[in-house]
Amino acid sequence: MLEPGRGLRVACPVVTQLFPFLSPSPQAAPVVRRGLSPSLSVFLHRPPHGARLLFPLPHFTGNRRPLCIFRTKGMDPFDSEGGSRKSNKPKYSKFTQQELPACKPLLTPGIVISAFLLIGVLFVPIGLASLSASKEIVELIDRYDTSCVPVADKVGFIQNSETDKTCIRTLTVPKHMKSPIHVYYQIGDFYQNHRRYVKSRSDKQLRYRKAAHLTKDCEPEGNSAHGAPIVPCGLIAWSLFNDTYRISVNKKAIEVNKKDIAWPSDKNNKFGSDVYPSNFQKGNLIGGGKLNESIPLSEQEDLIVWMRTAALPTFRKLYGRIETDVMENDQLTVVIQNNYNTYSFGGSKALVLSTTSWIGGKNNFIGIAYLTIGGLCLFLAAVFIVLYMVKPRTLGDPSYLSWNKDTLDYPD
Repeated sequence: MLEPGRGLRVACPVVTQLFPFLSPSPQAAPVVRRGLSPSLSVFLHRPPHGARLLFPLPHFTGNRRPLCIFRTKGMDPFDSEGGSRKSNKPKYSKFTQQELPACKPLLTPGIVISAFLLIGVLFVPIGLASLSASKEIVELIDRYDTSCVPVADKVGFIQNSETDKTCIRTLTVPKHMKSPIHVYYQIGDFYQNHRRYVKSRSDKQLRYRKAAHLTKDCEPEGNSAHGAPIVPCGLIAWSLFNDTYRISVNKKAIEVNKKDIAWPSDKNNKFGSDVYPSNFQKGNLIGGGKLNESIPLSEQEDLIVWMRTAALPTFRKLYGRIETDVMENDQLTVVIQNNYNTYSFGGSKALVLSTTSWIGGKNNFIGIAYLTIGGLCLFLAAVFIVLYMVKPRTLGDPSYLSWNKDTLDYPD
């Protein structure tokens, strides 16, 4: 413990400069404040070198004298070696004290106008290029879920395994379609982003052969009626899309290439090459397509594409690619096996054939968004230029401060 008297008591410099008559006399006796440790004993003299202000505001004693309390290094008994409590003061660094190098630009009218002009000049050409590329894409969309069911009871028709579900659709190509032509199936009002649906899978089971028994998260499609694990398990795999398409151009069959339609990262890192389907779609309720049990999961690309769940209720998934060009006014004949049941939940199905460009598929939103932002920036730049020319204002003029105006908003 430190001896009493190792602190100091001084008159607050700000207060004594404003009120000299409150300055204490040099002959004043030392005073110890109640409630303070001896290390905070105060004397009436100026603080020594290295003193630190304990309280930012002056304190008034019983004789109404404003005081500021300072502490020098080593005055606190807890700062000494062997103290019973460590200091909570954080270690000094430029990060904690917010002293890192920072750019603090002064937003002058010239800088603001130049920034808006730069954004506008960049965004408008990007928007025009995106719209131009999107318009060059040829896209055919054919919704077939209603026309491919000839009866009123659509659910009964699709659930009857003895019914012939073959449907033939004829399409006319409006423009020349350069290869590769991507074939998609589009499903509407199917919420693959539902929490229970997304979690109904076992990633370890899909990746490792020895993890076939890990089906806890896959209920109700985790185990078969005999207790054997289902591989792949879960509702996502169980609801695998199983419509098929056979396409011919001018009555000449063309091949739909189904190789490399899945992401390489999914094939190599999420699905094992030694994991084979077992007990899949062998229950009383069949959800979707079946899998070949002699092919490993890493090569079942239809399953891999389906297992990457969509974020929105209406989505497209890649079915395959056509590697030959299709000319304008050619007749496309599509033979569809309408097997997938979207009628129970009021969903929709469509076949999509589309070319691609440097922006991907057909998407006008990107170009419209760039044009909107760029046009808005150019408009704001023009407005600021007019305001600066008509009514200029000196930067940092103190006359615009409220307390410097002739008419105040509030009375004294």
